[in-house]
Amino acid sequence: MKIEMTIKHFCKMTQSSIIIALLILSSFSTGFSQVIKDKGNDAELQKIDVEERLGDVIPLDLNFIDDKGQTVSLNSYFNRERPVVLVLGYYTCPMLCNLIMNGLSDVLREIPWRPGSEFQVVSVSIDPTETDLVASAKKKNYIESIGKPNIADGWAFLTGSADMSKKLADAVGFKYFYNEENDEYAHPAVLVILSPEGKISRYLYGIEYPERDFRLAITEASEGKVGSTIDKLILYCYHYDPALGSYVLFAENIMRLGGLVTVILLAILLFTLFLRERRKKLLGMAGTDNKAA
Repeated sequence: MKIEMTIKHFCKMTQSSIIIALLILSSFSTGFSQVIKDKGNDAELQKIDVEERLGDVIPLDLNFIDDKGQTVSLNSYFNRERPVVLVLGYYTCPMLCNLIMNGLSDVLREIPWRPGSEFQVVSVSIDPTETDLVASAKKKNYIESIGKPNIADGWAFLTGSADMSKKLADAVGFKYFYNEENDEYAHPAVLVILSPEGKISRYLYGIEYPERDFRLAITEASEGKVGSTIDKLILYCYHYDPALGSYVLFAENIMRLGGLVTVILLAILLFTLFLRERRKKLLGMAGTDNKAA
């Protein structure tokens, strides 16, 4: 009778704990990073877009110039067992690119991981007139602003020919155009998360990137090779919602996890009760033997 009452009490407690946990987890699902723009009928704005090509592998044989003036192959930043964050834009952009880079810098300061360790960041200019000197100055400013040691090699700032940057942009579905009247490039605001082999894993839109979304995207792109057990557990409970541009709770996996935890805890409880009952019987038998003696 005592065992039955204990099990009923345990089940009530477990059910309440799961509900509370779900409420807590749901509080982290707010905040959207996707920037939604009404293009209307403007023919020029129709040229700005992102055609997601998830699962495609980008061409890694493209050559660019790094911030030291050296010719480098895009392949040199891949196949290092860590994901790559690709940033397309240009360094002399008067506004949007700075907002994107500032948002990326903010999350790089917040996240406990370091560029060059758990992941690689690669910025590529879509403006063929920009030089390695411009890239070097831009890199210096952002590396200093992040303030983490030994991250210079973890964030590459590249320039190159229009042909190379266009091929890369086309591969990830990044649509942009040059506005001659304003002498500016019009382009979308997005980070492209790539696997260590160059496969497109995720797109993060906007100019602000929540740390949770950034960590989950990196963990997802690495196929679980990057991130702690907690990160992998959170990724199991969340999935990316393209409509919201963010990771949201996946109720089915939450319930599966809750059910598994309940079964494990119940098994532990029953085993503990079994050991207690067995101990009582052994003590009772020992007491009977002593009286008989």
